[in-house]
Amino acid sequence: LRCQIIIDTSNSMLFPLERKQGAMNKLTFSVYAAAAMIQLLKNQRDAIGITFFDKEIHKHYSAKSNPTQQKLIYHELEELLNKTVYEEASTTESAKALDQVAEIVHRRSLIVIFSDMFEDQSNLESIFAALQHLKYKKHDVVLFHVADKKQELDFEFENRPHHFIDIETKQEIKLNPNEVKEMYLKKIHEYTEAIKLKCGQYKIDFVEADINQGFDVVLQTYLVKRGAMLR
Repeated sequence: LRCQIIIDTSNSMLFPLERKQGAMNKLTFSVYAAAAMIQLLKNQRDAIGITFFDKEIHKHYSAKSNPTQQKLIYHELEELLNKTVYEEASTTESAKALDQVAEIVHRRSLIVIFSDMFEDQSNLESIFAALQHLKYKKHDVVLFHVADKKQELDFEFENRPHHFIDIETKQEIKLNPNEVKEMYLKKIHEYTEAIKLKCGQYKIDFVEADINQGFDVVLQTYLVKRGAMLR
């Protein structure tokens, strides 16, 4: 088996910035989940590759099964744990990166993506086209939608004025969450449901990965997918 693990490293993956001791942000969750998956792959002598992206791919190692490659990947993951918010804006362009991955990764690989998929809704069609490109290349694809469910998907905040800062664009706004909650929930639901629907159409496994839960679901999904590929 060849497995290419793709991790979104844009600034939005650093949410939440303020964490209780031992808590994870989205990037940390993705790194630990990827490391656990790599250990399973290593034990089965499978080939492992890793790719990091934000606006485009900025690090890529093709799938190999030798120990040197595995040590290198662990080192790169460890470096990601030290990532803090860049002073400049760091946005996500997953469509561009996934198109690149589709072309450079060996056909019929297992592609595992960790991303919050938070982008401008105008990019949806490009994202769908990129996902379809991966399937056209005969890849098996698992998309882990990494999110802080309580805050990002359910928009649970105290009923008082808050100062919100977009980690990627640096735009700021002051408001009471209850004033916009209904509209926010409607928009985020429409966006995530559109991605789920397309993944279903393209036979891509879409997995909701809440960072406030353990990453057991990540490993379980991987094992089910691997079992299906070997049958």
